[in-house]
Amino acid sequence: MRLAALSDVHGNLEAFRAVLADLQGQKVEHTVLLGDVVGYGPDPEECVRLARELKLPTVMGNHELGLSDKLTLAWFNSTARRSLEQVGAMLSQESLAWLAGLPLFLVLGSCRLVHGAPPASVTKYYFELGRAEIVQRMNRIPEPWCLVGHTHELAMARIDQEGHVERLGLEEGRHALQEDARYLINTGAVGQPRDGDPRAKYVIVDDQAGDIEVRCVKYDVQATVDKILDKGLPEFNARRLQ
Repeated sequence: MRLAALSDVHGNLEAFRAVLADLQGQKVEHTVLLGDVVGYGPDPEECVRLARELKLPTVMGNHELGLSDKLTLAWFNSTARRSLEQVGAMLSQESLAWLAGLPLFLVLGSCRLVHGAPPASVTKYYFELGRAEIVQRMNRIPEPWCLVGHTHELAMARIDQEGHVERLGLEEGRHALQEDARYLINTGAVGQPRDGDPRAKYVIVDDQAGDIEVRCVKYDVQATVDKILDKGLPEFNARRLQ
């Protein structure tokens, strides 16, 4: 199975379309969204409609949860909370209902798909996990690989058969995976990368080849920046893309 994992689109239609176009030549069987389809960006309704038109399996992100849960919304910092309140006003009732009904996790083949951390956390960040907690959480799921988003950065943790954890960086290109190890893979962000590289990021997992590929895709960043400013979203959201 070749599975493409896209996370944190965040209403960035230009980045989303660029990644989907890049996927056309990749021969994947499944394309999944790891949450935060909306938030920060200027085209939340269009991104939701596109995801639904393509019938992309999607899990709930913290921004989706924040739209329907006041306690989660209060957890956001002031800028992100203001953004999400504005985004909510841009969404149709149909889209809001779809986002509110997203599952906390999905399983496809040997992969568990969740926004934050296994087994089904929407809000826990990868970088908050110590080695012992990574082992504990991975031991609670049967799947050997867990794909997450949420941090907007690329990273990976390998757990060997003795329970030792090695944190690994992820860069553009292919990375071989050990057959007898388990992996927690942070897939980066499509719509708002935070690694100093403005290109949209996503990951392809190939369980037959035993590897993953990080793909970085150029898109029209300025077009998204202009729309963020034109729609009155926080200027910080625009600056963070550049």
